[in-house]
Amino acid sequence: MKKILKKYSWLKLKVIIIATLLFPSVVFAAGPPAASELSNPLAIALLIVIVGLLLVIALLANIIIGAAKLNLQRFIDEKKKSNAGKIASIILLCFLTTAAFAADAPAITAAADTSIAGLSQISFYTLLSVIFLELIILVVLLLNLKKLLKQERIAVQTADAAVATTTSFSNWWNKINKLRPIKEESQIDLGHDYDGIRELDNRLPPWWLYGFYVCILFAAIYLYRYHVVHSAPLSGEELKIEMAKADAEKQAYLKKSANNIDETTAKLLTDPKDLDAAKKIFSTICAACHRPDGGGVVGPNLTDDYWIHGGNIKDIFKTIKYGYPDKGMKSWKDDYTPLQIEQLASYVKSLRGTNPPNPKEPQGTLYKEDGAPADAAKTDSTKK
Repeated sequence: MKKILKKYSWLKLKVIIIATLLFPSVVFAAGPPAASELSNPLAIALLIVIVGLLLVIALLANIIIGAAKLNLQRFIDEKKKSNAGKIASIILLCFLTTAAFAADAPAITAAADTSIAGLSQISFYTLLSVIFLELIILVVLLLNLKKLLKQERIAVQTADAAVATTTSFSNWWNKINKLRPIKEESQIDLGHDYDGIRELDNRLPPWWLYGFYVCILFAAIYLYRYHVVHSAPLSGEELKIEMAKADAEKQAYLKKSANNIDETTAKLLTDPKDLDAAKKIFSTICAACHRPDGGGVVGPNLTDDYWIHGGNIKDIFKTIKYGYPDKGMKSWKDDYTPLQIEQLASYVKSLRGTNPPNPKEPQGTLYKEDGAPADAAKTDSTKK
C-alpha cells in the first residue's frame, strides 16, 4: 500500500515536470502575439478534452487517496496537503499553459506553411501530446486503483478468515468479558484523549458484576445469621468454643500421658479429687489388711513414721505396683492404671500423723522426709 502511494506521488511529480517543460516551450517558441486560435473549433474541442481528462485525473486521484485512508490514515494525513497541492498545481499549470498556447497559436501558424483544420502542426500535435499524456496518467491511476482494491479485498478476506478460525476458548473469553472489536471502538469513544490514551465507555465485565452481586447477597445473609437470629457464633464466641475444645484435648492428653507414670516418675498428688478417688480404692482393696483408717491389722500401720519398704512416694508406688507376694501382698499393676496407683500412693502418704485409735505397733525403720531436721521428733502411732 505504501509503495503504491509513493508511486502515485512520483507520477504526479512527473506530470508537473512534463507539463511545465512542454507548454512553456510552446509559449517561448512562439513569436509576438497575433490573432488567437481559440476561435478554431478543433482547438476548442481539444481544450475541452484536455480539461475533462484533467478533471477525471483529479477525481480518480481523490478516490485512490480515499481508499488508501482505510489502512494508512496516518500516512495520508501527513501527505494529504502536499498531494492536494500537487493535483491543484497540475490543473492550474495545464490551464495556464493551454491558454498561453491558444493565445499564441496564430503566430506559429504564420510561421508555418501548412496547417491542420486551421491549427498549426505544432499546436495540433502539442494538444494531442497533452491528451495522450493524460490518457497514460489515467491508465496508471486505474491500474494503481485496481491493485489497491485487490489488496483491500485480500485484507478483508484475511480478517474474515481469522475471525472464522477463532477457538472456542477465545469465543468464550470474549463473551464472558464482553470485549468489543477495535472497529466498534468509535461507537463508545467519549472523545477524551490524554497523551494518546482514549477514554472508552466500556461496561464492566459480567463476571466482575456478578461477583459483586454475590458479595452483596453474602453480606446480607451473614448479617442476618450472625447479628439478627444468632444461628452461628461470632468471632468471640468461636474463640471460647475453641478454647474449651483445646482444654478438653489437653485433659485427654494429660490423662493419656498419666498412664506412662512409673516408680521413677511418680509424684505426690495433693488435689482433693485425686485423693477422693484413691480413698475409694483404698477402702476396697487396702482396708482389709490396713483398716479403713490405716491403723493396720494384718498389714503394718500406715499412719506412723516407720516403713518396711521405704516411705517416700516412689517407694510406696513401687510397693503397690509390684507387691510382695512372699509377705502376702499382691501386685496391683494389672488391676489399676499407673495414675490410679499414683493416686493411691499419695493417699497413703496423706494418712501420716492421723493417729487412729488402737493402732498397730510400729514396724520397719524410721523414715524422715527429705529436708526434715535431724532432731525432728519421732512420730509414733501409739502416742495419743
